[in-house]
Amino acid sequence: MSLIEKINEDMKVAMKSQDKETLNVIRMVKSAVQMAKIELKHDLSDEEVVDVVSKQIKMRKDSIAEFSKASRDDLVEQYQSEIEILNKYMPEQLSIEEVNKIIDEAFATINPTSQKQMGLIMKEVNPKLRGKFDMGEVSKIIRDKLSNL
Repeated sequence: MSLIEKINEDMKVAMKSQDKETLNVIRMVKSAVQMAKIELKHDLSDEEVVDVVSKQIKMRKDSIAEFSKASRDDLVEQYQSEIEILNKYMPEQLSIEEVNKIIDEAFATINPTSQKQMGLIMKEVNPKLRGKFDMGEVSKIIRDKLSNL
């Protein structure tokens, strides 16, 4: 079953069980997927759907940071629960140890000498980590490792 089919099935289940929160989140994801489909002018692969869902999660995390600053705990909780629903459509997340191992392998392959080579390392690890770990955290880890060279 493709990811789009899983989203459609979950939408039907949410409608039947009258789970309004899940239904709203799934509808938002479906519309984001539809927008990406129009933009790319082809049906999306599962990997592309994961990218769309990942962007939705990132938007909500950014909103949570802003709402936390404004002491809007009600909205923080709402967005947290939306992230939990969206995480169902993401691949299994890697542990920090697994991420560090992949980054170390990229360092061994590329053997960087300065910060200027961060792009090469990101290019190497991106296909292995995209959707499986927060890429913002990955770039921080790589930056720290490069600064310690």
